[in-house]
Amino acid sequence: MGGSLKRKLNIVLACLLGIVAVPGFAHTLSESVSSWQVQGKQVQVQFTVPELEAKRLSASGKDVPPSAEVGAYVASKIGVSAEGQACTMKEVAHPLSAITGFFRYEFGFECPGEKAMVIHSDVFYELASTHTNFAQIEKSSGEFSEQLLTDEHRSVALDGEEGEGDLASASFFKYIEMGIMHIFTGIDHMSFMLGLVLISRNLRDLLVVITGFTIGHSITLALAVTGILRPEGQYIDALVAFTIAMIGAENIGDSTHRPGWVALSTGGILILMAVGRALGFGVTLPVMLLVGGGLFGASYLMLTGHARDASRIRLIMTLVFGLIHGFGFAANLLQMHLPKERLAELLVGFNVGVEIGQVTVVLTALAVALGLARIKLAIPRPLFTDLASSCLVAEGLYWFVTRSMVW
Repeated sequence: MGGSLKRKLNIVLACLLGIVAVPGFAHTLSESVSSWQVQGKQVQVQFTVPELEAKRLSASGKDVPPSAEVGAYVASKIGVSAEGQACTMKEVAHPLSAITGFFRYEFGFECPGEKAMVIHSDVFYELASTHTNFAQIEKSSGEFSEQLLTDEHRSVALDGEEGEGDLASASFFKYIEMGIMHIFTGIDHMSFMLGLVLISRNLRDLLVVITGFTIGHSITLALAVTGILRPEGQYIDALVAFTIAMIGAENIGDSTHRPGWVALSTGGILILMAVGRALGFGVTLPVMLLVGGGLFGASYLMLTGHARDASRIRLIMTLVFGLIHGFGFAANLLQMHLPKERLAELLVGFNVGVEIGQVTVVLTALAVALGLARIKLAIPRPLFTDLASSCLVAEGLYWFVTRSMVW
């Protein structure tokens, strides 16, 4: 193994250790599913909990607790209110048949009225702050919606008095602000944008990759928010992290002149995780997704590593990456009641805000680089590229693995 390659591997290892040492970067996958059916004053709830998730309730954190214990815990953490009063739970932890590896329970609530109804869940948030509940809600009118319940968003007002009213009356500039803040508060999306700057050799390359990314995320943002497509949230989180690692790996393959070795290593990690899923080692992503992602990543890195002009390939690939990030952008919006009468305006405003945020990140990075160069504090571009790319690979792989497994 050449000295140059060893140096880059050492940088990757150092960056990875640095990221692992920072607790703020940890992201433990945690999720459950619920179904809420409203019929007048009656609310029926079905709550599904994976056995891997239920282990959090045991003293060891590794044993599956009795079904009755899991049901009692869920019953103590969910609730419904109407007209400002708590609804009464009539059916407590009635177990239902479920596929292997899951617990499923049914609960019934009797409410004092039908107006101002709010559902609420505290399930698992004290054990895993990153927990997400995918809630499906069907009202008496037949209207169906899906919401994400998180630590910061534990309640949903079924008549739209909370959340929807604010969005319905918000100005177009508020929608733009939401898009901007989504970029500035999303460190994974910011990392990806900086990666796009990194792989661009000139302004033309930068315009090409940003164009592809913009087209991609605009398409899937619209598809997700309008309900045409709703992919699994956990898959999107993991794939967003994978795109970050891919951007860094492309640069490393180019600088080492060994794209084949980098491609096989990247693809091999996903194949090993697929084997881990098959053997039951806590990997939650489907085997086919992992195998497909590994083959896709290896092929892409081989293709760009041997192409004389990779800009056209990058246009297509960043479009694909943009499709993935678009679903990630939509996750924030899906946590709210979206006003249907202003959905088009919301999408346009949010998308404009995302573009403003992206351009700001890119221009800031370029301005900092130019400023350092002028005062002669900048390190040589090849060294900086190697270091930054290695950190992106370490960061992306760490997030990908932690978002793909239950610990």
